[in-house]
Amino acid sequence: MELIKEKKRTQLTVLGSLVIAFFLSYSYIGKSVSSGGSERLLHEGWQFRQVGKEKWHNANVPGEVQADLLRLGLLDDPFYKSNEERVQWVEEKDWEYRTTFSCSQEELQNQENFLSFDGLDTYADVYLNDSLILRADNMFVGWEVPVQDILKEGDNRLRIYFHSPVRRVLPQYEASPVEYPADNDAHEKKLSVFSRKAPYQFGWDWGTRLVTSGIYRSVKLKSWEKARIAEAQFVQKELNDDKASLELRLDLQAFDEQQVRVRISSETHAFPSQERRLALENGRHEERFLINIPNPKRWWPNGLGEAYMYPVQIELLADGRQLDSRQERIGLRTVEVVNKPDSLGESFYVKVNGKPVFMKGANYIPSDHMLTRVDSARYRHLLESAKEANMNMIRVWGGGIYEQDYFYELADELGLLVWQDFMFACTMYPGDTAFMRRVEQEAEYNIRRIRNHPSLALWCGNNEVQVGWENWGWQQGRGYSSEDSTRMYEDYKKLFTKMLPEKVQALDSGRFYFPSSPISNWGKKQDFAYGDNHYWGVWWGRRPFESFKEYIPRFMSEFGFQSFPEMSTIRKFSTKEDWSIDSKVMKTHQKSSIGNVTIQQYMDRWYRRPNSFEQFVYVSQVLQAEGMSMGLEAHRRAMPYCMGTLYWQLNDSWPVASWSGIDYYGNWKAMHYFVKKAFEPVLLSPTMDNGMLRLFVVNDLLETQDLTMKWELVSFDGKLLKKDEMALQAKPNSSKMYWEKPVKHLLNGEDSTSSFLRASLWKGNDRICERAFFFSKPKYLKLKKVPVDLKIDKLKNGGYQLRLRAESLVKNVFLRNESAAGKWSDNYFDLLPKQEKTVLFYPSKEQRDLSDAFFVHSLVDSYDSANHLEQ
Repeated sequence: MELIKEKKRTQLTVLGSLVIAFFLSYSYIGKSVSSGGSERLLHEGWQFRQVGKEKWHNANVPGEVQADLLRLGLLDDPFYKSNEERVQWVEEKDWEYRTTFSCSQEELQNQENFLSFDGLDTYADVYLNDSLILRADNMFVGWEVPVQDILKEGDNRLRIYFHSPVRRVLPQYEASPVEYPADNDAHEKKLSVFSRKAPYQFGWDWGTRLVTSGIYRSVKLKSWEKARIAEAQFVQKELNDDKASLELRLDLQAFDEQQVRVRISSETHAFPSQERRLALENGRHEERFLINIPNPKRWWPNGLGEAYMYPVQIELLADGRQLDSRQERIGLRTVEVVNKPDSLGESFYVKVNGKPVFMKGANYIPSDHMLTRVDSARYRHLLESAKEANMNMIRVWGGGIYEQDYFYELADELGLLVWQDFMFACTMYPGDTAFMRRVEQEAEYNIRRIRNHPSLALWCGNNEVQVGWENWGWQQGRGYSSEDSTRMYEDYKKLFTKMLPEKVQALDSGRFYFPSSPISNWGKKQDFAYGDNHYWGVWWGRRPFESFKEYIPRFMSEFGFQSFPEMSTIRKFSTKEDWSIDSKVMKTHQKSSIGNVTIQQYMDRWYRRPNSFEQFVYVSQVLQAEGMSMGLEAHRRAMPYCMGTLYWQLNDSWPVASWSGIDYYGNWKAMHYFVKKAFEPVLLSPTMDNGMLRLFVVNDLLETQDLTMKWELVSFDGKLLKKDEMALQAKPNSSKMYWEKPVKHLLNGEDSTSSFLRASLWKGNDRICERAFFFSKPKYLKLKKVPVDLKIDKLKNGGYQLRLRAESLVKNVFLRNESAAGKWSDNYFDLLPKQEKTVLFYPSKEQRDLSDAFFVHSLVDSYDSANHLEQ
């Protein structure tokens, strides 16, 4: 980035070409609201055009070129059918934005005015009143530019020229002595590594290619007089049951010599207010305040307590009036990542408030390829869905973006710890001076912006770069010379083992950093004893789901299996003639090189062949859900050897067959319902190995649970064959096997394909967990097509209560409403014989009476009755 300085005037601190001031508006704990001076959004009146064309079009800001072209009917929908290939021309062009905004005499009388750009994507020249004020070159950085001498009373012209993000880096590509191993980049020329721009936009094995340009975050005019609060950082010094001590580090910026007062207070009177008088000279000043909170309430992750936040107000005052203020929310907790050699290999686990906590969660990718379409409602839906599924951690994966402030605010509120990758993934990167300078700016900006959120647990340098370099054959496959390999790995170390950890240490001291995830490779079983692991033996290695029980790491930070999105989503991007896994459209919406073939291969192992494409889609979701549950529960049973499981992936960036549990339109797939059950805080987990059936109880809570475990052997038509029960004490934070029996003795001649084990946990008179365990794969089960009695009641709150009952087992019941989308309390469940099941449904919008639009589907409907396999 280059800051263009007019005349001699600048109130900003400049280090080389690194503008320190662009950090200022982003440093806060939890949710920060700043007021004082004036701050005005400049989002109105924008136009854009393709450079070289005469016609200007109305533009949305924040926005992207592709989104505006689509809105205006000038671009085919890139998500529809196979239009992806028809929209690639946009990335090759330069684009220009312009607007005019007025400036009052009152604003000009302020001592300083800034233009701030929270996100420019990516190579942008910014002109104000025809003066070049900024050359931006990093999508991941916000910029703040002093414009006091350029602003004028009345109309001011703001123009931004966006260079083609691919043509801009083509000279670097052509000058490079090596081809970088950016295999996910869908272009024959792997240009993505040279840009500090979201890697997934260039293509991934779950994403389309849509290389955007535009003003994708806010533009503001900020006006200040006398002084402002440039930055507020809270550093926790002490936390125990009696007291919390925090150091508030204020960075104040004065625009002249000033006599000011700083007042620190809390509307909840959590601590005594304090005030300090200061004499400021022109420039930057750091002031430190000690805040003591008696009898503090801790912030806890989801499932272990309240994610409590304290409100704090910071005021900057002069001459009896307020110059600036910050409304902060702080969370008090300790987070420690323990990654060190032990008797078993090398540990990797998280301690929160001094307690080891099993991490349950998922990997998060950007929720759209046009980022400005992700509004607060979509963020809230996704993260609330994570909380509802009993998760306590989200990994912000390194091939996407550093998320918006609202994402981290939600994580704070919902008790979701954040594993934060820096934005590097699955390839080596350059190490030249210009590239390293951009990364340094990016790291400083984002560490300062999100470092104080109580949800932030750790920093990770990259995704899969180290493991790729060591195990994926990059050197041999691309014919790198020994000199090439040495230089590339030296560049790797310079970035991930020197610059980034030094930045974290300097700006976020005490937060855990490690260079690359995973620490160990999945190819060798002995490696699973060391650190975190991405196990892709299932899917890429095509190993059976049962291998999840064998290959268990100390911490699983990626593993997954694909499914199709539901038919309501597929109908949005296709027509009936496309409904085949071999059609061009379905192949366009399947980016894994082995995708549909692999889904079919695993499906054949577990299920009878579906009798239509629609049934294939349904069974793919059940297959994914059952297989992934096997892995999730295996990891939890292995506690404390294994202390975390983050599956790939929570969400989608476009409508696609993928590893997600929630599709692009927010629909929960079968897997997300299964995850919710697999992540229950107190889990009853049956498993069968080598002819032995075992029942484990996993207790994530910090208190001993006095429970009764009951089990019943039941036929598919509801006949009780055997039963037993036992009392047990589940110790805090533990996993233990409480019961085992040879399957042969348990069945004692009963048919394994027409009976099941129903097991449950009871706390007093309350059933807190129930599991149905089947002794054979679903394709061998002797399921009957039986009527389901469905009773529907409309509720006063606009929802519906559905009560279902059947005389015989109905497997994997899928409920749908043909007239409305909405939220289900449960779905894809087994309706056990002669046992009523209650499900709630809440339409996403107010609708007519939907009682006649509910339908029940089950596994037996997916195949012809004649298609029966004998064991």
